[in-house]
Amino acid sequence: MRTLLFPVGQITGYTVDDWLKLPEGGERIELIDGSFVISPLPTALHALCAGRLRTILGAAADPEGLVAVESVGVQVVEDGFLPDVAVLPRDVVMDRTDAFLASEVAVVAEIVSPGPGNRRRDYEIKTPKYAKAGIEVFIRVETEGIDSPHAEVLELGPHGYETVGQAKAGEVLTLTKPFSVSFDPAELFDA
Repeated sequence: MRTLLFPVGQITGYTVDDWLKLPEGGERIELIDGSFVISPLPTALHALCAGRLRTILGAAADPEGLVAVESVGVQVVEDGFLPDVAVLPRDVVMDRTDAFLASEVAVVAEIVSPGPGNRRRDYEIKTPKYAKAGIEVFIRVETEGIDSPHAEVLELGPHGYETVGQAKAGEVLTLTKPFSVSFDPAELFDA
């Protein structure tokens, strides 16, 4: 059992500095609107999907001097998120030991977890905050439902993210910036 460095009774008012001081551990702790949000470890399917997406994006990003990494801390204005996959400059990843700034992130991806709270977080909370922070490309993957896996690419426009591509299993999703890559979302379920 770990002991957090902050009073249990304090529910809100945390800062990114508080979030960065948290000890490393097995929980996924994000800072959203001044509150710590603790999520359980991802399911095996979620982890498989994130790993496959990291591999696909990483192969395409490498010639551009970028790398794809899983579950790293990203400071998004006054919040601290742990996206499932983030694409960042290789030199930044090699030099950093703590969270990355949103301005350093080229692509961010979220695998939508089951449950209404997780869905709300991935659609209604994180998406506009990633856009406001200026992350140019956002990929969202659905692992449940009739068309799963289903993936969409959103690019930053004048009023937030705009969907520029979407595909379900058996179709091809194409990402054109900051590098080109195409894949069938079914590949995300390949072991």
